Amino acid sequence: MSSAFIQAAVILLREGLEAMLVIAALAGYLSKVGAGHRIQALYGGALAAVGASIIAAWLFAVLNSGEHSDILEGVIILFAAGLMLYVSGWLMVKQDPQGWKEYLAHKADTALAQDTVWAVGALAFLAVFREGAETVLFINALATTEGGWSAGLFAGLGAATIALAVLFYFINLIAQKIPLRPLFILTSAFLFVMAIKFIGEAVQEFQEQALLPFTEVKSLSWLADLGLNPTLEALSLQLLVILFALATYSVFQRNSRLTRQSKASTRAAAK
Repeated sequence: MSSAFIQAAVILLREGLEAMLVIAALAGYLSKVGAGHRIQALYGGALAAVGASIIAAWLFAVLNSGEHSDILEGVIILFAAGLMLYVSGWLMVKQDPQGWKEYLAHKADTALAQDTVWAVGALAFLAVFREGAETVLFINALATTEGGWSAGLFAGLGAATIALAVLFYFINLIAQKIPLRPLFILTSAFLFVMAIKFIGEAVQEFQEQALLPFTEVKSLSWLADLGLNPTLEALSLQLLVILFALATYSVFQRNSRLTRQSKASTRAAAK
């Protein structure tokens, strides 16, 4: 089983599962607030987003079918890494079950307040298309790093599509019982690791065009066997990103804790 098969399947499964969880959770919420008649619009928006993602993938392939460019590939990989980091942070922030419920409630209430099925459909479209657009970027970046659109890559996408169809059925049956926190944490960690790997690959593309110096760390040359970039430039950038992510998460946790303490104090004073 090729590396491209596994990575392509994991990417599509991860993004598709996240989108399905959002749609299933929103459908459950709409049912609870007596707006079950709008679930059809929710699913319609989700299907439209899937179609738009396929069109986006086709356009991306057509517009990117010209001459080989390491610089363009580096930019694409770097942009994909940035999206991975963003989504990784978003998932880590939303791992708290109560915070996730409040997020969904806010999104659904905003759509319902507009008193139109279009608002619900648009909500589903944006939620799914965000995942679809990320999938397009991630898969294109994967194709770049793996040397092209191989049979293994397409097979991985096909296998993931079948798996998602099966999961969609079961998710709708047990949507209210899925433990979101472990799923969010694991997905966030996987995205973060993938982003760090992609950063090294983007640096390598720029090094091949002599836009960045190439300083090999000989004691870590074994990293090349794992498909990683064992140069001082790549490792330094990756370390900076890791430190920035840890610092950002620490600040967010501190602010959240202070906010909770402030709310608790306010409620206590009101009593």
